[in-house]
Amino acid sequence: NMTSQFAARGVDMTGVDLSEDMLSVAREKSEGMDILYLNQDMRSFELYGTVDFIISSLDCINYITDKRDLLKVFRLVNNYLDPGGLFIFDINTRCKLENILGNNTYILENDDVFCSWQNEYDKVRRICDFYLTFFCKQGNVYERFDEQHSERAYDIPEITALIEKAGMRVLNVYDNLSFNAPKKNSERVFFVVQEQGKR
Repeated sequence: NMTSQFAARGVDMTGVDLSEDMLSVAREKSEGMDILYLNQDMRSFELYGTVDFIISSLDCINYITDKRDLLKVFRLVNNYLDPGGLFIFDINTRCKLENILGNNTYILENDDVFCSWQNEYDKVRRICDFYLTFFCKQGNVYERFDEQHSERAYDIPEITALIEKAGMRVLNVYDNLSFNAPKKNSERVFFVVQEQGKR
């Protein structure tokens, strides 16, 4: 959705995702637009030159559960940003992963989809495992799909240190969908990061 919104405003966009299914949906949503989609892992992505900005949305960063891999991601971002370019991303906070999602189960349903969402949070590893079971209406029957996801809880100073180690600087950190400072109980925060100039 975001890629299409930028493209509709005349921005030359490239979309990167590990999931071929997600890329297929993105292509459908942006039919007729000149957008390059790449099926790549963010830990080893390659672009065709540098770009003005990179956006990673909807807690993609939390899916990188190893700090060494996250540093790789940040170094790649730094490599592909134009001098002074911006990197904007959001994360689920430790407060959300530990206390809200935590060891809880949720049921989500509408007319066409029923979802059971069970979570397990490991305080030592700071990893929240999500176990999701979907029943999606297909004609007159419901088809079952199962998914498992894992996200790591990162603190703001931890992310900031990795950003700096990768050669960039954090311009600011904001509470979810605002320009306010994060609070102790913020569930999602946004980072605005800048490339420092190629050496």
